[in-house]
Amino acid sequence: MARLYLIRHGKPSATWGGDDDDPGLDETGRAQARAARDWLMALPVHQRPAKVVSSPLRRCRETAEPTAQALGVEIEVDARVGEIPTPAALSADERGPWLRKAFAGTWAEIEGDLDYEAWRREITASLAGRGNTAVFSHYVATNAVVSQLLGVPQVLAFRPDHASITILESDGATLTLVEKGREATTGVL
Repeated sequence: MARLYLIRHGKPSATWGGDDDDPGLDETGRAQARAARDWLMALPVHQRPAKVVSSPLRRCRETAEPTAQALGVEIEVDARVGEIPTPAALSADERGPWLRKAFAGTWAEIEGDLDYEAWRREITASLAGRGNTAVFSHYVATNAVVSQLLGVPQVLAFRPDHASITILESDGATLTLVEKGREATTGVL
């Protein structure tokens, strides 16, 4: 069985809805990225990731960088593990209220021009065929995978903290949740 580590990005220098729509990490986030690397590198060799995959967004790529350097591998950027797609008609100011409403409901209830239940299935399927891999992603994308694997319709299956590591296993076709990552003591908003 392959081990996959789904890691939420470290603390960004700005929050969504701010002036920067693709912020990098702040100093706390950089320390969290190094701590994630240290945890992954302390694993037994047969469980350690051999590949590093990241969302295209800067905060994920910066969180992935210390692990990729320690492993001596390039970061594979994969949009499938990226942030939840926002409906095209929403302005930057409307994204926050849209997300808050989505967080309060189920995947089927999310309003937009996308089938969000299909989106969460696609993220989960994209992980199933990977070998031992560290995947750096986002709060909602992590919830998409966890809620799919738990078979729950709610968008928020749990509240992954910055740089928390959710452990998954795969036999090459089926993905199984081993352990949810550390939860945040405060909300994402």
